[in-house]
Amino acid sequence: MKIALSSSGKDLDSSLDLRFGRCEYFIIYDLESDEFIAIENQGKNSSGGAGIASAQQLIDESVDGVISSNIGPNAYKLLKSSDIKMHKGKSIPCKLLIESFKANELEEIKEAGPSQKRGY
Repeated sequence: MKIALSSSGKDLDSSLDLRFGRCEYFIIYDLESDEFIAIENQGKNSSGGAGIASAQQLIDESVDGVISSNIGPNAYKLLKSSDIKMHKGKSIPCKLLIESFKANELEEIKEAGPSQKRGY
């Protein structure tokens, strides 16, 4: 099983980025091998549809779950339709969130958060 975390950095000591569509990186952690990769979020600089681009990127990476904080309506629908479970995290190091996930301590996200419009 692979889970993706919206991250502010490229390693497990990085804090969770509370934004999904505009986070800097995704850490994709394989729970079976205890290995991870960090990928740059392709949606972060989108003028619109950042959540959709980010969700599609994770679908393409074949993740089974996502840990973030706010997942907007369009990204939520796309992830849900791909049977990807979403869990709520807080701004703490990703490695602690992975431990909480393994212990089944994270709340499942059951509805979309507010849409995050980029202000200019």
